[in-house]
Amino acid sequence: MTIGLDFGETPDGEVVRRVKIAGGGLTAHVLSWGAVVQDLRLEGHRPPLVLGFDTFEPYPRYSPYFGAVPGRCANRISNASFVLDGHEYQLDRNFLDKHQLHGGSKGFGKRVWTFIDYRPDLAVLELVSESGDMGYPGRLKARCAYRLTDSGALSVELTAETDEPTLCNLAQHSYFNLDDGGASPILDHQIEIEAESYLPVDDELIPTGEVRAVEGTEFDFRSMRSIRCERAGEQVVYDHNFCLSRERTTLRRVVRAVGAESGVTLDVSTTEPGMQFYAGHKVSVPAPGLDGIAYGARSGFCLEAQVWPDAAHHPDFPSAVLRPGENYRQVTEYRFERG
Repeated sequence: MTIGLDFGETPDGEVVRRVKIAGGGLTAHVLSWGAVVQDLRLEGHRPPLVLGFDTFEPYPRYSPYFGAVPGRCANRISNASFVLDGHEYQLDRNFLDKHQLHGGSKGFGKRVWTFIDYRPDLAVLELVSESGDMGYPGRLKARCAYRLTDSGALSVELTAETDEPTLCNLAQHSYFNLDDGGASPILDHQIEIEAESYLPVDDELIPTGEVRAVEGTEFDFRSMRSIRCERAGEQVVYDHNFCLSRERTTLRRVVRAVGAESGVTLDVSTTEPGMQFYAGHKVSVPAPGLDGIAYGARSGFCLEAQVWPDAAHHPDFPSAVLRPGENYRQVTEYRFERG
């Protein structure tokens, strides 16, 4: 049985489908392309909570992973290569013609998934990535389950299995604006991140390998404060991994964000050891977004729960290796409450 209504067609002629789910005062639309959360609304708060497009056509051309699930390995891998069990693998280079970002030029966030289950509050998608896809070894089967809970949360469960040793690091890549859907910047949002350290990056946004304490830096969000933070008259760029733990754990709350004008609260809980906080400084979209909103720099921020980036090159980082017989499983919840 085919699940979902036709929403568009990829440049390669694949049909993109969309479903609607609801629960706990939330309503979401989910696309088969990229497992994208296309729209998310909270009862009593008129604007959308996420950035996206009303039609499919702008997604392949303009979307900076709005609402997608990147993979096989989210974030950056330096030199687009890694060594596993003595074998070196060359990956697709799609970042600065040198590194890999979000699984490559045809990563999971830019592919058509298949809806395999659907209920009023639940949508489950599946994607099979064959061995050699974007350079990765092993046939990987990934699933993404979106559920809207009675407590007002978008619950994301990401699972995967492989037939050969490989890398697997999935993430949910929605851009949030808790005030006006992206019409104005998110700099005055308040945010708290329960992390004692973060990963500094080089000029190409690759982690240096240092794990640096947030204390005394612009990266200290252990107490609620605004995203707005200037250094030498310029807003600090936030596109960094915050170190929550050294391994995957039980589900625990790690982030709270509050809209400056709306008072809408977002609490994020995850099992993951890292949280990539991206404040959207590169957002520049020529096509209108949801409700016709024009998106510019910092129209939304991302909270991407994942394994620390470039882990394949740092043995002391949490591991992104997945082996046959193991089950990759991430659970992340985005819980919303009106102000």
